[in-house]
Amino acid sequence: MIKIKAIILAAGYATRLYPLTRDTPKPLLEVNKKPMMDYIMEKIEGIGVKEVFVVTNSKFYSSFRDWADNYKGGVEALEVIDDGTTSNEDRLGAIGDMKYVLDEKGVSDDFLVIGADNLFDFSLVKAYGLFKTVNEPVVMAYDVKDYTLAKQYGLLEVSGEGRIIGFQEKPEKPTTTLASMCAYFYPKKAIPLIYKYLEEGNKPDAPGNFPSWLVREGFPVYAAVHRGKWFDIGSFESLKSAKEAFGEKNVDIEALKKG
Repeated sequence: MIKIKAIILAAGYATRLYPLTRDTPKPLLEVNKKPMMDYIMEKIEGIGVKEVFVVTNSKFYSSFRDWADNYKGGVEALEVIDDGTTSNEDRLGAIGDMKYVLDEKGVSDDFLVIGADNLFDFSLVKAYGLFKTVNEPVVMAYDVKDYTLAKQYGLLEVSGEGRIIGFQEKPEKPTTTLASMCAYFYPKKAIPLIYKYLEEGNKPDAPGNFPSWLVREGFPVYAAVHRGKWFDIGSFESLKSAKEAFGEKNVDIEALKKG
């Protein structure tokens, strides 16, 4: 069995999409008759991962358990983990949740971390191939090709060899349009560095903070740039765009806003 594990980050509360997400977690919203989680699982299964951990919060734990119980994919182990939090105020943050899973499950293999609100139509094969070649952290990246739009994202500065040499976190004046997706491959040797990062008091929230810290500390981190469709679902507008890009017709944004 392939050794790499997958951690899906799904512990957010998506308050910007209320009332749509008041009782339904954002990753379980349907896009063309299928929960977003199913799309993510298909991508993970596409590189042969057999063991997947979904980390969520206490509010939505039962919803994800119900989804997992009915999921018909090809993984051998699909486990939902409750991080024990109940609101935005006490959430652990993405990096905190990564550590929580590493602790709870004793993960000691290479692992993939992916945000549950990423929706994209390309495979993980390119990024995984680079990861196996370099045996260093790999960030999945996407060129948004618009400097105004780029202000909304964490941006990557990349050398000609594909090594990341700098991060720009939602800059007012971007010098690049290459956005960091919430999808990362980490070798097992990065696990103690996650603990070190948190022990030093660094921010546990945004998942991009950790690879950014690695770069600042001089560790090699690489970018795998992808083409195709990618949506970071954080607003009604992006949800509408994603639904239409994935086959739904004339989505009524006002109906979405009413839940």
